Amino acid sequence: MNPATGRCLCGDIQFTAQLPSKWVAHCHCTMCQRSSGSAFVTWVGLDADQCRIEDPRHHLAWYRSSDQGERGFCSRCGSTLFFRSERWAGELHVTLANFVGPVDRSPQAHVFWDTHVDWVTFDDGDGLPRKTAQDVE
Repeated sequence: MNPATGRCLCGDIQFTAQLPSKWVAHCHCTMCQRSSGSAFVTWVGLDADQCRIEDPRHHLAWYRSSDQGERGFCSRCGSTLFFRSERWAGELHVTLANFVGPVDRSPQAHVFWDTHVDWVTFDDGDGLPRKTAQDVE
């Protein structure tokens, strides 16, 4: 197993994930849009017990964004970092952009495509499936 490391913008929160990852996907749900201020967030799905979070200054904060899920972010610099949910028990979803280097796979799909924004266009040549809310496992 290979480790992959990452951090928030200010560096106060660091993490290590043992690969392999479970999946990588671009999420277009409205909660990801609002929490990041972006059109979508690219998440890496990992086994939660294979992730270690280092937060010596206690800046990691969790926000309950729905009845089943919560989002972890740095309360110092505001970086969106993590998502966990009862829907995907045992998984920790980590923002791909906060890894220091590459992970073991490229994005595999666009998920929650039914709520994607119309002000960003995508080249159909990316070849990735576009799954709606009903298609997401």
